[in-house]
Amino acid sequence: MRHPPRLSALLAGAALTMASTSLAVMGTASGAAAEPVCTVEYSVVGQWAGGYQGAVTVTNNSAALNGWSLGFAFPAGQVVSQGWGGKWSQSGAAVTVVNESWNAALATGAKATGGFIASWTGANTAPTAFTLNGAPCDTGAPPTPTPTPTPSTTAPTPTPTDPTTPPTTPPTTPPTTPPTTPPTTPPTSPPPTPVTGAPELGVTGNKFTDQNGAVRRLLGVNRSGGEFMCVQGYGFFDGPVDDASVKAIADWKANTVRIPLNEECWLGLDNIKPEYRGTNYINAVKDLVTKVLAHGMTPVVELHWTHGQYTGNSAGCSDVHASCQKPMPGAQYTPAFWTSVANTFKNDKRVVFDLFNEPYPDRATSTATQAWSCWRDGGACPGIGYEVAGMQDLVDAVRATGAKNLVLVPGIAYSNDLSQWLTYRPTDPAENLAAAWHVYNFNTCADETCWNNTLAPVAAEVPLLAGEIGENTCGHAFIDRVMKWFDDRGLSYLGWTWNTWNCNSGPALISSYDGTPTAFGIGLRDHLRALTP
Repeated sequence: MRHPPRLSALLAGAALTMASTSLAVMGTASGAAAEPVCTVEYSVVGQWAGGYQGAVTVTNNSAALNGWSLGFAFPAGQVVSQGWGGKWSQSGAAVTVVNESWNAALATGAKATGGFIASWTGANTAPTAFTLNGAPCDTGAPPTPTPTPTPSTTAPTPTPTDPTTPPTTPPTTPPTTPPTTPPTTPPTSPPPTPVTGAPELGVTGNKFTDQNGAVRRLLGVNRSGGEFMCVQGYGFFDGPVDDASVKAIADWKANTVRIPLNEECWLGLDNIKPEYRGTNYINAVKDLVTKVLAHGMTPVVELHWTHGQYTGNSAGCSDVHASCQKPMPGAQYTPAFWTSVANTFKNDKRVVFDLFNEPYPDRATSTATQAWSCWRDGGACPGIGYEVAGMQDLVDAVRATGAKNLVLVPGIAYSNDLSQWLTYRPTDPAENLAAAWHVYNFNTCADETCWNNTLAPVAAEVPLLAGEIGENTCGHAFIDRVMKWFDDRGLSYLGWTWNTWNCNSGPALISSYDGTPTAFGIGLRDHLRALTP
């Protein structure tokens, strides 16, 4: 990542202003001189019954580091549930925070700050021993400061490593030990309160956050139909999209609905029936988006089917029109589509943009390098007979309108491969970009080993949404595994699909638009309801 997450910077500031909850620990590795190998500031930023938000800032006082690991142990059974500013892990009482790629370099005198949410019972006792790359920071007295003149009537300015915030009237002598008396009013503020209803989503480190700074997960369903009904001449959506049908989605405790679209219908091309194209189609999409928002859910508008003739490996159709999934979006119409969509929704940051359903340039090209280059840069791609719009082109089209909405960027291999997503990811001037991934039981990357190897590194740096999860078994054993893996890491996922199809081939979540689940849908419905009481 090019810049540290904004929330980490805010927490660093909070740690310096809440001295009543801070513990400064300065230590020296065995045999070292008086200068400590590191200085650690541990802060309770906010605390409530059973939980709290903390911050840890480590200052490197030794030689410059290219990669660091901070270790400490909780003395009272606290358990970290999520963290940022580093890769957090916990085994028993021992906590380890390993650098992210963007903050691996730690120069002499430089600081690294991380934040976390943890649970506690009984007593929330602060840890007292820290290590930096294995070198201990003991809890003994701080290093002897450089001698200064004895104060007379004017109090000295506290030193930078002074663990307390100076009171309004400075003391006549500088404090030498951290305060031991608890504050008169202990902190009781919880983490940022999530906004009510659909949030304006942003990216903070590798988390989705709302406008209050609260961490959010996108959990819900796809509502298919808008990608194919119009081009086939049957209507706007497959099945009802009235208020009752949208409320049925919300009753599953879903908070997100992904809405696949067709670029020819949106742009009003003349191969589409007049009643289902252009303004009529756009108004139908806007109406569904409004209903989704009204029920407190996040709408994700997604480009599914596009123009461009492809008859190569794994072609879904030979038609030049947007009547099937193409390997990549075309330069002729797709940038114009996203310019129009962005202009339509740019004044409402609650609407999320998903750039393209399932790229598969890897089926048309001979090497992974060619595939990923085509994915990002577009142009004349090997094996694809039309000029391609790359992911960078589409990000640029969205941002040129002034839209700051969250943008989702899928991988290759039908969005099932994120192995080089970080290497080739587009540049986003708004820094509001996340990764999208799809998985079914018949995909290549469909087991925990692949997820650990290819998804986890991406999820460590940017937010990750599994925009489609499903299986063709009419059961839910596979998506149960997917959801557990994603739940364990605080990630997001959406089930495919809220349509009354045959769940053995669809797969379909429902047998009726009143929300009656299929055997497959029961797994997602019950899981979402269990996550949200």
